[in-house]
Amino acid sequence: MKKALVTGAGGFIAHHLVRRLKKEGYWVRGVDIKYPEYSPSAADEFKILDLRHPKNCEEALSPPGSFDEVYQLAADMGGMGFIHSADCEIMRNSALVNINMIFAAATLGIKHYFFSSSVCVYRDMKPGEPEMKEEEAYPAQPDNEYGWEKLYAERMALAYGKRYDMKIRIARFQNCYGPEGTWDGGREKAPAAICRKVAQTADGGTIEVWGDGSAVRSYTYVEDMVDGVWRLMHSELEGPTNIGNPEYVTVQELVDTVIQISGKKIRVKYIPGPVGVQSRNFSNDKIYKTGWRARFKLLDGIRLTYPWIEEQVRKTAKI
Repeated sequence: MKKALVTGAGGFIAHHLVRRLKKEGYWVRGVDIKYPEYSPSAADEFKILDLRHPKNCEEALSPPGSFDEVYQLAADMGGMGFIHSADCEIMRNSALVNINMIFAAATLGIKHYFFSSSVCVYRDMKPGEPEMKEEEAYPAQPDNEYGWEKLYAERMALAYGKRYDMKIRIARFQNCYGPEGTWDGGREKAPAAICRKVAQTADGGTIEVWGDGSAVRSYTYVEDMVDGVWRLMHSELEGPTNIGNPEYVTVQELVDTVIQISGKKIRVKYIPGPVGVQSRNFSNDKIYKTGWRARFKLLDGIRLTYPWIEEQVRKTAKI
């Protein structure tokens, strides 16, 4: 039986990844500063550890030689509002976690290491620009500090991989959504935020949305994302790899999709607020070499996500 360490296992994507690894027959240890919020972890063992501290990274991997694979998804992150208001915290906390985890993994003999990066490493793009390949992240011009930290962490993982003969797999995630993701509190991503606003609003009411609705995005359902991680980790692909749904929509189209699934008639008021880049358009040719394809279109994914968030809104209202 293979053994895997999944860091950030109290968070959204890593929580789902633990389930996938268990289905594949792994023994899994989950590590985070918190337990999963909405359902118990499927991990065989779960440790509460603050990975900003080197000793805790060593403890996560103890005893030495215990793990075949490490999946590093722990990060200080959130939606656009959080990313643009907590840049110092994001850079400090995530950098400490990434520095300590790759050092501990390398020096304790881990040979297969996955790191979750982000498409935030890329520059702003205009709608309709040609697809950007992974190597075109350079010359670097990320739109936010979260992207700069991810670029540094990528390079650090690759440097340690070269020196310590580790197989490093890096996924640049596009926007990910689905059930059991953060849906309130300021760290939620756009799909969850829109679902929450619509669920909280009475039929015939109005919701407010940042920007003017024209920004272009790609949204990847969590089951597709986890499948991409699994395939990438067990491939021979080297260097950063984009994983994302090739279906691009405007924010207005996202909002319209959520409203459609809700069955309500909702008006939309666009207001000033942090929007981020106007567009990003990425090539998925590299991950396609593994046989991976996104199976969930936005409409399919929102059909699964909106009812879950609607139920959370109901539960919260009853408290």
